[in-house]
Amino acid sequence: MSTVDFRILFPHLAGVRVEMVRADGPLLRVQAAADQVEASCPDCGGASRRVHSRYQRRIYDQAVAGRRTVIHLKLRRFFCDAGECRKTTFAEQVTGLTARHARHSVPTRQVLTRIALAVGGRAGQRLTGHLALSTGRMTLLRLIRTMPEPAVATPRVLGVDDFALRRGHIYATILIDMETHAPVDVLPDRTADTLAGWLREHPGVEIICRDRAGAYAEGASTGAPDAVQVADRFHLWRNLGQAVEKDVVAHRGDLREPAPEPVAPPPPRPEPATTAPVQPAEPRLVTRTRERYTAVQRLLADGVSRADVSRQLGLDPHTVRRFADAASINDLLVHTRRDSLIDAFKPHLNQRSTTAAPMPACCSPRSASKASGAASRRYAATSSRFAPPRPRRRPTRPHPSHATSPPGS
Repeated sequence: MSTVDFRILFPHLAGVRVEMVRADGPLLRVQAAADQVEASCPDCGGASRRVHSRYQRRIYDQAVAGRRTVIHLKLRRFFCDAGECRKTTFAEQVTGLTARHARHSVPTRQVLTRIALAVGGRAGQRLTGHLALSTGRMTLLRLIRTMPEPAVATPRVLGVDDFALRRGHIYATILIDMETHAPVDVLPDRTADTLAGWLREHPGVEIICRDRAGAYAEGASTGAPDAVQVADRFHLWRNLGQAVEKDVVAHRGDLREPAPEPVAPPPPRPEPATTAPVQPAEPRLVTRTRERYTAVQRLLADGVSRADVSRQLGLDPHTVRRFADAASINDLLVHTRRDSLIDAFKPHLNQRSTTAAPMPACCSPRSASKASGAASRRYAATSSRFAPPRPRRRPTRPHPSHATSPPGS
């Protein structure tokens, strides 16, 4: 690659001499050396050509073809020959490539700073890992902290208000540009002298929007006597509310209690409509028996044999024979219908369920739980009375070896 092409693709490497480029796995290593005769002292600015020593720096640059680029840069230290300079030696810097105490090149630092400002620390760390610029979240945050503060012009309309650093003890003053709603500065206290001093240092304020604090009024009059002092909408509403509350409290005895509003009588409760008892639905077993009996009798009347009827309807041959031998459906329903103990009380229960009558105490959930508890206790007592007796444990006889020997043996 020619020198012209190399400077077009990598303009920040124009001040160095590239000696070797090689691929080392996921890294692209560039061996380079500074290509300048003299260097300037960072303190006094004097040029020096007297070399003190040489050393090598490792600079991380932007990725090339998906590989992370590392520049191994050979630099020199120079003597500072200026007698009034407090530095004896200093390291040379390559313009557009290196910065003091920086491990990334100048273009890479700019890219990382934009990433940190856009997405923050942790998210920026994940993003740089995909861009072959992997770095730590604290490095991204340090890049944000080292950015120079932007110059703030003196606002035409200045907002002044206090806030608590420690409520009841320490207060400070915040200054805001009321046209852009951007903070301008923070003063360490809320005294008139501090505000007046800031206004003298920043002339050009035409309107001062403040609260009713006397210190701010005095400081604005002293620091910017030609500025117009106004109150903002928040403090106007707040002062109006305080004035109304003060007047109401002062004349509380002259106020009359409002007359109670007439309460409308509750609408009459509609009488429960008397409805006829709902007839219980036919059991599903009875309906199924009627359908099967009708189908069996129709097929037999058409001349189909009982075996074919069993195959067509998917019924057991004994069931087909029972349906065929029955004189009528009533003979089958006698055995199908299963009477219940509450059949005699169903009309009364249906009528009570359709009306709004209260539930008797015997049917409440609480009484049901009591009855269930009593039944369980009776069952336990009955089971203990009629339980088979436990087998008695037979006494164990001592083993002959453990028997006591007769005296005198």
